[in-house]
Amino acid sequence: MVSRVSRSVRTRAKRLWPLVLAFLLGAGLLVGCDSGSRSDDGQDPSSSPRQQAQRARQVAVAWRESAAVAAWRSGYHPVADAIRVPASGWHSKADERAYATRNFVLRGGLPADYNARRGKVIWGSGGSVARPLWGVGKAYRSFALNRSAGARLTVTGARLGETTIATSRGTATVPAWLFTLEGYDSPLARVAVSPSPLPAQPIAAVREGSAGGLRRVGGLVGTPDGGRAAVTVMASHGACDDGPVVRALETDASVVLYASVSGARSGPCNASMSARPVKVALRKPLGDRVLLDALTGRPVLA
Repeated sequence: MVSRVSRSVRTRAKRLWPLVLAFLLGAGLLVGCDSGSRSDDGQDPSSSPRQQAQRARQVAVAWRESAAVAAWRSGYHPVADAIRVPASGWHSKADERAYATRNFVLRGGLPADYNARRGKVIWGSGGSVARPLWGVGKAYRSFALNRSAGARLTVTGARLGETTIATSRGTATVPAWLFTLEGYDSPLARVAVSPSPLPAQPIAAVREGSAGGLRRVGGLVGTPDGGRAAVTVMASHGACDDGPVVRALETDASVVLYASVSGARSGPCNASMSARPVKVALRKPLGDRVLLDALTGRPVLA
């Protein structure tokens, strides 16, 4: 009799348990895995600025204790786009779109390549270095990648001249191919010398998402010169977060940028990624300090 009663109780308990469990879950009385990934302050708990800053310090120390900083400062390392649009800017949205899509057409031929094999880079602060000179054909193909229908820009000629560009050692005057555009009084300039090889990397890259949610820093936007205590870089983020965050660790030899995202959310999310410019304030202008990415351990360039 007792055995039959105990079996009956156990049977009823088994039938009731799913109902009790559903009630507890609905009331929020059971503690388990967090269904979201935001903390009370809206930040992503998997993102650790402390770990990111620790990685940034490792990168700064590795560069300072190697020969990489000296090699960086002695070479020709542009920190701006090698292409200069006409001084007047684009005359129309169509021309702007043609440039953005690299849609050009060549009317007539280009001049024979310049005989010199090296061009001189001259810094305004003093000093110079000779670097390999690009041929006009190579320079043209570096920006004229498309010949499709629609808005196009027409190149009618080219000559070798000069332009200026921001570098790791300040502004430099460099050889440039000056391309004449139909309808424009000033040319499109393409820097005609190759950068110096980057210094040997003194620290290995880490995996994206490691080191407390660290992400890659994109290229420079604009130029960091002009005495402004800030740099602007591209930073990526996904569809299920509140956007990128970029912080800076400054030393006398380098500025290490470390990027992450804020407000990351779990749940269904597409895999699309987008990038946007992020302005990072510095304590003082970048100057000749090397700008580094904490994730890759490499310099950040345009």
